[in-house]
Amino acid sequence: MTLYVSAIRLDRAASKALKITDLYSLHRVVYSLFDDVRSQTQKQASEPSGIQWVDKGGDQYYRQLVILSDRPPQLGEHGIIETKVLPANFLSHTHYRFNVTLAATRRDNRSRKLIPIKGRSAIAQWFIERSAEQWGFVVEPQRLAVGEILVQRFQNKTQQTITLQQANLSGDFTVSDPQRFAQSFRRGVGRGRGFGCGLLQIVPVIEPSIF
Repeated sequence: MTLYVSAIRLDRAASKALKITDLYSLHRVVYSLFDDVRSQTQKQASEPSGIQWVDKGGDQYYRQLVILSDRPPQLGEHGIIETKVLPANFLSHTHYRFNVTLAATRRDNRSRKLIPIKGRSAIAQWFIERSAEQWGFVVEPQRLAVGEILVQRFQNKTQQTITLQQANLSGDFTVSDPQRFAQSFRRGVGRGRGFGCGLLQIVPVIEPSIF
């Protein structure tokens, strides 16, 4: 499967024209760049959209978004988009450095509601366990860092208020199940993927040759 990595740079004029105010408006901008190729049945079954993204922030001049997709984006009316095809062997390595924005949650046994994981150590432990059990890679605990934690509140298209806790994690991991790891990379990890969570931003760690 061909994968595309795109970087979108939005200056202040573009952000104003696109009416960017919160996570939902960013979600709207990202998805407007792609044709929706899913059938209604696939949507109801929560089939992956083939689109992941993350807000990388910026400064007073520019804001940058990074997108991973299974099809190239269309050119938007505002901002600058650069797209590259991911190398075919990109997922064939054993060790990677990573950065990821996550919505770490657990389901309450009584209410069945999703509850955000609180505290850096608890989020780290949650990520370590999920990675090994579900996502096909093993995180090095001593190199795992939990950075900024933000609580985002916004309204979706039905005017429902959504609260999303986002935590930024970085570190190193070793691939333990290549097939599952490749699926995790293509689909994203955790919840909130439609709103900028779950994209594994990875760089291979190349082992030096002894020959």
